[in-house]
This record gives sequence, C-alpha cells and structure tokens, in this order.
Amino acid sequence: MRIPPSSLPRVVIIGGGFGGVKLARHLDKDEFQVVLIDRHNYHCFQPLLYQVATAGIEPGSIAYPFRKIFAGQPNCFFRMAEVTAVDANNKRVETSIGALAYDYLVLATGAKTNFFGLQRLQALAMPMKTVSEALDIRSLLIQHFEKALLSENLDERETYMSAVVVGGGPTGVELAGALAELKKDILPKDYPDLDVRMMEIHLIDSNTRLLKEMAEASSARAAAYLRRMGVHLWLGERVADFDGAKVSCSSGRILRAATVIWAAGVTGAMPAGLPAVNLSGGRIQVDHCNRVEGLEGVFAIGDVACMASDNYAQGHPMMAQPAIQQGVLLAANLLRQKRGEALLPFLYRNRGSMATVGRNKAVTELPRIRLYGWIAWIAWLFVHIYQLVGFRNKVAVLWNWMHNYLRHSRDLRLIIRPFRRPPNQVSTTETPR
Repeated sequence: MRIPPSSLPRVVIIGGGFGGVKLARHLDKDEFQVVLIDRHNYHCFQPLLYQVATAGIEPGSIAYPFRKIFAGQPNCFFRMAEVTAVDANNKRVETSIGALAYDYLVLATGAKTNFFGLQRLQALAMPMKTVSEALDIRSLLIQHFEKALLSENLDERETYMSAVVVGGGPTGVELAGALAELKKDILPKDYPDLDVRMMEIHLIDSNTRLLKEMAEASSARAAAYLRRMGVHLWLGERVADFDGAKVSCSSGRILRAATVIWAAGVTGAMPAGLPAVNLSGGRIQVDHCNRVEGLEGVFAIGDVACMASDNYAQGHPMMAQPAIQQGVLLAANLLRQKRGEALLPFLYRNRGSMATVGRNKAVTELPRIRLYGWIAWIAWLFVHIYQLVGFRNKVAVLWNWMHNYLRHSRDLRLIIRPFRRPPNQVSTTETPR
C-alpha cells in the first residue's frame, strides 16, 4: 500500500461514509497516523441520491473526493481498495491492493440494501445506496418512457411508464414525491405524444403509516401530501414478488409496473473476512464506547454498529447523525485510550428528523418544534446545503434547486450510460444485451 512507517499508532478506518470521514477529520494527526480505506474515491452524500435518480441534481454535486477532503493534512492517507479479510489476531487487514497492519481498526462500512431474502426482487428491483445505482435508476426510468413511446399496446405502455417505490421511510417518501413532480411538470413536456396521465406511482410499506420514526401527525401530513400529488399509498402491505412487469403483494394485489425501486430496508455492510462477532439485526454489537467485543483494538461506528441503550433497544437509527456523533466521540476516545484514560460512553443527541415530499411540502421535527409545509421545506433545504461537503457542491446544489424551482424544470434527463442487466437477470420487459 506504500503507507510510510511511523512511530505513531496507526488508525485504519474502513469506510468513508459520514462516520468514517468525521472520525478521520477529528483525529489528532500529531498523535495518530490515519489511513482511510474505501472502494470509491469519493464521499457520497446519500440523503440526496434520490434527486440524482430523478434528474434533480448532478451526481458530482453530492460526491466529494477523499483526497480533497484530507488535502494538506499530515499523517492522513487514503487508499482506494476492497477489504478482503480482517486478521484480528495479528492486527492486519487484507485488501485488494495488499495488507496493512493497524494499532486500531474502525469499521465504518455503513449499510447495504436488505431484500429480506426475496431473490427475484434482488435481481430485478433497483436499489439506491450508491451514485452508480442512482444513475442506473435515472437511465432506466427514461429508457422505459422511450419504450412506452414505441409501444402499440396500452397495457404495456402503462407498465413501462409506471413505478413502484417500496419503503415508507424518508427515502421512499422523498422518491415518490419526486416522481410525482416529474409526472406533473416534466414528462408531459418531454413526451407530448404520450398520455402521461396513464403513469401510476405506487408507494408500498409494511407499516400502517409512513415515516414510522416520526410523530403520527407528521406521518399523516406526509401521506396527505403524497395522495394530493397522485401517489397511491398501500400501507400495511408487503411485496411478495416482481417479475419485471407486475408486482405481487402479500394480499394478492397486483400492480402493473416495469420499475420497482427498493427503499424498504437496510442491513449492516460487513467487511469481507471479518472474524466471528456478535450480531444484532445484521449489525455488529458494540459496547457504549463503540468497542467490538472479543476483538482487541477494533471499533465499529455508524450503521454497521448496534449499540443498545434504554431508548434504542435495537440500536440507534441507521442515519447520518448517529454516525457523525459516534465518529466525533471515538476520535476523542482513541486519544484517551492512548493516554491510558477512561473512555467516555456515547450519548446520542437526537437533533430531529425531516423529509421533503415535494415543492413547498415537507415535514420537520426538531427537538422542540414541528414544522410543516413551506417553512419545513425551507428548513430541509438549508440543513442539506449545510451538510454537503465542499463549497462547490453547496453552490451547485443550491443553483440546481433554484433553477428547478423557478422554471419547473429538470435539465438532467440524460441517459449517460444505458442501464442493462446481466444476461441472467433480464426481466420480461427488457431486451438482453
């Protein structure tokens, strides 16, 4: 890997999400040598992936190079690699570009899509956890409209145009709202010779209400917004199967759609070759200082870590804020451990939740206040602009939003690379390569 030897303890961080980046930036570089390993060379701001998927913003606006983040920081190194094994006994990680010894290892690998064992859905539905997957969704949506334009069969045309979003959390709600706005404002202009009114947008969730982590009033408000926008809500419903043209639900309901976007669940993204550890709900069990039991010098933070507490028996929410706060505290605790001091326990401070449903429509819950409608939407905009990494990205996203808002337009409806499934995963509505 060509990491220079150092007399300082080496902290190896696997994963450059919110927690990994925050930890790397807060570690004292005069006290530690820091090595961040990620399979991508950029940090992705995942809360805005749905806007890339629906042609709202450019993919480069939510991605920022790790080397730019850590430029000018001594004793901080980035390597793009896949971790293939963790040798906890010898304190080494094996990667696709070689092995590296560590003094402290931090697992910050985040989460991956959980299809709950539904194999055909895993093959045919569209996940949305990376920039590449968001671009695939954007391409597929446009490709399906191009096919609908050529179809002489009305049922087939409706199938190509319609979409099913699975999952009623913030991602699913925001995605369904963005699709509804595309249907209302954009697609009729792009396809004047198609009856876009045939397009159906369905949102399915197994819970009896949307946004289950938020208050019932916020859930009801979000549901009302979506229904007014023409989204069909199927709550208390589960997806049983998808053949590429029809979604089969557990109740026997059949929904005709060629596009299924899966936002229904996540599980911890385990590094390959990790020694046996205690798991809870697909996440690594850690103590209140983020230590992995039985593995000396190994810590886990963020979505991959399950830290049970009185208020969070199943672990903290798999969102950015717990990961960020754990990263900041672990930076301080690693220094305390090096100095032989007692570690500080993690105490999560819930700073609130928010979800935007569409233009001038959002629900926001802050520690002492709830906001709805236009003011909640403005709050959502500023919070997300503030959290983006890099001044250029902040400006680019703000400009895109202003342009889209004032002109009711989205100019990024591009098929940069046509989406094609592997030959063994071709659906009934797509042509193989």
